[in-house]
Amino acid sequence: MNFTIEVEQEIDGRWLAEVMELPGCLVYGQTRQQAIAKVEALALRVVADRLDEDETIATTLTVSFVAA
Repeated sequence: MNFTIEVEQEIDGRWLAEVMELPGCLVYGQTRQQAIAKVEALALRVVADRLDEDETIATTLTVSFVAA
């Protein structure tokens, strides 16, 4: 699984990070790095929940993130 993270700074200074392949997986952070770290953690929780519910079947799971 490869995930693309889009990051942008809001007018109020907060950073928004979103995983494009997981609808609704977005977070705010005080810094760019914090937003990326938080959205990576959220994405991993979403993937874990999907595996737990047998929504995704994978014999070997490799996850990578690319911040755009």
